[in-house]
Amino acid sequence: MKKVILRLNEPSEKQWMFLKDTHRYVGYGGARGGGKSWSIRFKAIILGLRREGIKMLIVRRTYEELEKNHIRQLKDLLLPLGIAKYNATRRIFTFVTGSTIEFAYCQRDDDLGRLQGAEFDVIFVDEATQLSEYQLKVIAACCRGANDFPKRIYYTCNPGGQGHAYIKRIFIDKRYVDGENPEDYSFIQAKVTDNQALMSKDPEYLRMLEALPPKLREAWLNGSWDIFQGQFFEEFLDDPKHYEDRAWTHVIEPFDIPIGWRIYRSYDFGYSKPFSCAWWAVDQDGRLYRILELYGCGNTPNEGLKWTPQEQFSKIRQIEDEHPYLKGKHIQGVADPAIWEASSGQSVAETAAKHGIYFEKGDHKRIAGWMQVHYRLQFDEHGIPMMYFFSNCKAAIRTLPLMMYSETIPEDLDTNLEDHCLVGDTQITTRTGQRKIKDLVGSSGEVRSSDGKWHKYHDVRRTREKAKVFTVTLEDGTQFTGTEDHRILTEHEGWCPIGELQGKELRICR
Repeated sequence: MKKVILRLNEPSEKQWMFLKDTHRYVGYGGARGGGKSWSIRFKAIILGLRREGIKMLIVRRTYEELEKNHIRQLKDLLLPLGIAKYNATRRIFTFVTGSTIEFAYCQRDDDLGRLQGAEFDVIFVDEATQLSEYQLKVIAACCRGANDFPKRIYYTCNPGGQGHAYIKRIFIDKRYVDGENPEDYSFIQAKVTDNQALMSKDPEYLRMLEALPPKLREAWLNGSWDIFQGQFFEEFLDDPKHYEDRAWTHVIEPFDIPIGWRIYRSYDFGYSKPFSCAWWAVDQDGRLYRILELYGCGNTPNEGLKWTPQEQFSKIRQIEDEHPYLKGKHIQGVADPAIWEASSGQSVAETAAKHGIYFEKGDHKRIAGWMQVHYRLQFDEHGIPMMYFFSNCKAAIRTLPLMMYSETIPEDLDTNLEDHCLVGDTQITTRTGQRKIKDLVGSSGEVRSSDGKWHKYHDVRRTREKAKVFTVTLEDGTQFTGTEDHRILTEHEGWCPIGELQGKELRICR
């Protein structure tokens, strides 16, 4: 066999740790410039040349990122040496050992369909925090197979992104749930100062990071997982040192509610998504205190307990009858107007009333509401805000720092919904016939979905204005229009955003 010398840069100390780590789940990074993508390629090459017939997968959020950060570099390195071949149609490298590297992107949940039934021995998820917890778990489920090669998943990551909470929990906080073995997890913190190759090649990069605004500098330079780019409520501070004196922190120790303070109840219905009920006290200065909460979420973030309205309000009634903060108090309730809708049977508000729980309709002006929260989180010159959270309100304390800005509306919160891609004139099938989706705003009912079944809908609203739209023309003259991220099922490419179809001739699945 012809001897080939493969010359690669000398790994840094942290990169050597990554290359040698044999845990099932390995996290690497935590700051900018740590050499994460290089480490993935180096590890994949080593495995591909040392092992026969193993299957590897590299994942990023978009195909463009895969091409820019991995595919081009692997082509330039491997193909001239003749140690691997690349199939551009299948996007797969095959080493002389028979081992392979495949690629997958996951910008939306629909993209996961390409991995259905797939099995890999090693999976690399680059910039893992850019993917959701659901996406990361589905991808991880593909790390399986009948051979005796030890299965491993490598995550590289920076603070921030929709997967921030999940990656932080398993690698930084090391809080595990049923089915997760702590001994399977390892995290290697790598910063730009650990990457001597980058420091020598581009010393200005470090100075650029040092010149960033304080909070962004903490995340990108020092790898702080409590502060990150895109954080919606970046004013929020949780400092246990000040729980007692209540200065320069939003989280404080609970105390007995003084007589005369008003008590409010806020409620947001959820079933497959979490429901949320919170109780607030208001002092004489108008300062808000979140004193108690009931959050309908299990071990998986953003996944509801699937309690019926009857179960939810039965529990709320019990809390208000028994908890010392609330027992015997007059409580004024505010809720999302959607709970008064009764498309079939009894509305959620009517169920609440049967338990002696009443609400006034809240305001749907979301951005104005978020601005009010921003205002209340600001500290005065003495470090006192207009909003506090009792330390027992764990759900709010966990989720508030993780909320991120919407990508499409700069002042709005990212609701992480998947249905923002339909233009107003899109025709959908309802119980009353074909109707434009824009004509359903403010209504509720049932629509026929892609599975051929009827599904209930409510809370239809406009989510974007002046969005770029694309029109697709089929060979029979049929046209349809959607925003650039509207997904179209193609025969060979799978689900593709309309915006990526320009200049292509593809077979559409109808």
